[in-house]
Amino acid sequence: MSEFSPEVRIRPGSGPATLLPSLPPLSVYVHVPWCVRKCPYCDFNSHAAPEQLPEEQYLDALQADLEQNLPLVWGRQVISVFVGGGTPSLLSARALDRMLALLRSHLNLLPDAEITLEANPGTAEAGRFLDYAASGVNRISLGVQSFDDQALKALGRIHDGRQARQAIEMAMKAVSRVNLDLMYALPGQSPAQSEQDILQAMSFGPEHLSLYHLTLEPNTVFAKYPPALPDDDESAAMQDRLIELTAGGGWIQYEISAYARRGGHSRHNLNYWEFGDYIGIGPGAHGKLSFHDRIVRTATVRNPASWMESAPRRDGSHYAHNARVPAADLPFEFMLNALRLKEGVPAHYFQERTGVPLARILPILRRNIEKGLLEADPMRIRASELGWRFLNDLQEAFLPDEAS
Repeated sequence: MSEFSPEVRIRPGSGPATLLPSLPPLSVYVHVPWCVRKCPYCDFNSHAAPEQLPEEQYLDALQADLEQNLPLVWGRQVISVFVGGGTPSLLSARALDRMLALLRSHLNLLPDAEITLEANPGTAEAGRFLDYAASGVNRISLGVQSFDDQALKALGRIHDGRQARQAIEMAMKAVSRVNLDLMYALPGQSPAQSEQDILQAMSFGPEHLSLYHLTLEPNTVFAKYPPALPDDDESAAMQDRLIELTAGGGWIQYEISAYARRGGHSRHNLNYWEFGDYIGIGPGAHGKLSFHDRIVRTATVRNPASWMESAPRRDGSHYAHNARVPAADLPFEFMLNALRLKEGVPAHYFQERTGVPLARILPILRRNIEKGLLEADPMRIRASELGWRFLNDLQEAFLPDEAS
C-alpha cells in the first residue's frame, strides 16, 4: 500500500501532534513544462518545446495524474486553479479547453473559482487569449519582466517591449483580472530604468503586480556565468522606490513580492501562504494535502517524457516524492509561508492547519516579540517591520533544531 494512501496507518510521532479539527481550503496547480527556450535565470522545471507539442499525450497523462489524486480529496471544494509553467500559453485553445473541462468534470470547483493562466508576451495571441477566457480562464498572469529591450535581451527573453505592451492590452481585453510579473536589479539596470518599468506597468492599471528581485539561482546559466548586477544599496533603493510608487498608485504590498489593488489579491497564492492545501499535477508539480491525522507533501517526476510514460500506469510511479511531513517540521513550514504576508495570519490558523498546539511554539513567539521581530498581537501571527527586514532569521527561529 502506498504511503500516500488515505488508509495508511500513522506512525507514532510522524504526523501532526493533534488531530486537525478541519481541513483547509483546496487549490489545484497544473504544470505545463514547455517553453520556447530556457531563460538563463530560470530554475523552474521548464524544457525547450518540441516543434509539435504532444498535447494529447500530455492531457491523457494529466487525466491519469488527476484521477490518482481524487480519492484523497473526495467531497472537497476547489477554490482556485493555477496553470503554470513553463509557458502554458504555448497550448492550443483546444488543449486548454480540454484541460479545464477535465478539471470541472472531476473536481468540485466553486462557481466563482479563480482560474489563472500564466502567459508570456512572446507567445501571446489576441484570439487565443479570448478562447482561453471562453474556456473558463478568468485571470491571466503575464511574464513581462521588463519593458526595456536591452534588459529583456540580457534576460534571454523572446519578446521585446512592444510585444509586452501588446500582450497586456490583449490580456486585459480577454479577462478582467490581470497580473504583471516584473523583475528589478537586472544586469546593468539603473534605478531610473527600474522606475520606468514600474511606471509603465502601472499605466495599464492591472489589479495585481508581482515584483521580484532578480536572484542567481543554483543550476542556472546565470549562476555559472553571473552577469554584472546592481549592488545591494542600489537594489534596496530600487525596492524602496517601487514600494513608494505602487502605494501611491493604489497597489498595496500584501506579501514580499505581491502588490494588489483592493479585492485584487491572488486567491490561489494566498492559499499557499496561509498553509492551505493544493493538488499538484503535471511533470515536476508539487502538492500538499491535509488529512485529519497527517499532512502529506508530493512531487511528480520532473522529466516530461518520464511523467507522460509513468502517470498512465496509475501505480504511483509518477511520484518523485510522496511522504507525510514530520510533526517537528510543521512549525517551520507554516511560518515559512505565513510570515511572508504583510498582515500575517490569524493565530488560530496555526493549530487548525498544522495540528500542533500553539502552546508548543509560545516560547519562540515570545522571544521574537522581545527582539522586535514579531508584533505583540494575540490575535495574529505577524512579522514587524524589523522582522520583515530580517525575515530569513525570523523564519529560521522555527526550525526543529532552533525550536527544541
